[in-house]
Amino acid sequence: MPKLVDHDKRKKHIAEATWRVILEQGMEGATVRNIAKEAGLSLGALRYYFSTQDDLLVYAMELVKEQAEARINQIVVEDLPPKETIVKILMELVPATEETMAEMEVWFAFIAYSRHKEAGVDARQDGILHGISHMIHYLHKTKLLKEGIDVDLETEKLYALVDGLALHAMLDPNRIDRQRLLGVLTSHIDSICKE
Repeated sequence: MPKLVDHDKRKKHIAEATWRVILEQGMEGATVRNIAKEAGLSLGALRYYFSTQDDLLVYAMELVKEQAEARINQIVVEDLPPKETIVKILMELVPATEETMAEMEVWFAFIAYSRHKEAGVDARQDGILHGISHMIHYLHKTKLLKEGIDVDLETEKLYALVDGLALHAMLDPNRIDRQRLLGVLTSHIDSICKE
């Protein structure tokens, strides 16, 4: 009797192997051969799921994005005050845990790699800017944002803050730890909101 394979599970397994290779060897090491070895598959088996290296990398990065979105969606349905909800969501966009640190390292490596690739491998479409814009507009619509704040400018500022914190937390995790990340993000949201 032929062995039944859960194709979605197998693709996720390959994506997770891709993340491990990127974390250990960087994007230079993320060859189809190295990923197949890490996943415990033959090259042919891996190619069955992903015909090109770019297809595999895009899928692996989409899975990172989906996992972050799933965590964010769980926060959204919690019954929390609006500012607390926003800070919790922002904490999912920075490396505040081992899981998010690994995701962020892989994501930044992919961004650097994708800058030199053909269209279709575009890490800039990560949804973070759109999500931050949505949060700032939400604060404005619910009248929590201080009067006179430029919504578009504040979106750019918060986007830059999140990216900067993410980068510095990866480079110096002892200084920019979870508590520091939480403190900076909470302070920033408090500074743009009414009491």
